[in-house]
Amino acid sequence: MQNDSGLPPHLTTRPLRHTDSRAVFELMAAHELDTVGEVAIEEADIIADWQRPSFDIESSTMGVFDGERLVAYGEHSRADRADAAVHPAYRRRGIGTWVAHWIVAKAAERGVPVVGMPVPAGSPGEVLLRGLGWRQRWESWILRLPEGVDIPAPPISPGYLLRAARADEYAAVHEVIEDAFLEWSVRERDSFADFAATTVRRPGFEPWHLRAALGPDERVVGASLVMTTTDGGAYIDKLAVRRDERGKGLARALLAESLRQVRAHGHHAIELATDSRAGALGLYEHLGMVVTSRWINLAATTDS
Repeated sequence: MQNDSGLPPHLTTRPLRHTDSRAVFELMAAHELDTVGEVAIEEADIIADWQRPSFDIESSTMGVFDGERLVAYGEHSRADRADAAVHPAYRRRGIGTWVAHWIVAKAAERGVPVVGMPVPAGSPGEVLLRGLGWRQRWESWILRLPEGVDIPAPPISPGYLLRAARADEYAAVHEVIEDAFLEWSVRERDSFADFAATTVRRPGFEPWHLRAALGPDERVVGASLVMTTTDGGAYIDKLAVRRDERGKGLARALLAESLRQVRAHGHHAIELATDSRAGALGLYEHLGMVVTSRWINLAATTDS
């Protein structure tokens, strides 16, 4: 470990290791509880993200330690995306500023012109990054379906079928999801290997989590992915329909089917996230979902 100028002298830094996933989870959980009032992160999310073949943990992360305790971390996770957290007990010591500068320098080193991250609206993180000159790119929202509220499944056209995706269809599911998300997300296409690492290879994955919509030719035309949490909750991580198959009620049917599966498997709640680039907030609110938190994606330009 080493100490870096700009940090309090008793703190040290080092790249993270896969064995640090629990410490990062505990740090991020404390950060989320303090800023949004609940914990959404799961250790499985961190493990899954770090096991992507494209991700090199040693060159892409930096932890700040007080003795053996992880008190802050930064991660340049991919292209223009970063993540960071500072333990609430260690704020206002310049640590967040140091981590933000590390992220920008790492992105610049990799030739990335802009790098950003989501922060809870009104949080100390938003205040800090805006003060450092980071600018807003978009907003996002976490929505929850209240208990007792249902999303009725609309009728779908004859010849279409919804069921659990088979393993030999995972690549087709990936293609449908990537095509749909890249219509509004400006980024490089994720490889199937990276997709698999964060979905079907994520700790706790079960086949019922991934639903496919099949067309009359039995090809995948839509998909939804559920992630379950250790406290009995669940959230929709992915929901997509092929462009030429939209307008047939498949997205809503997949959402209703995922909700039915969540409740059939004993989970008590369902959440999802959407952002201003997708333009779907009004749709989800119309279906009875309620916004529980708002996030701001802030970004900085680098010297690359």
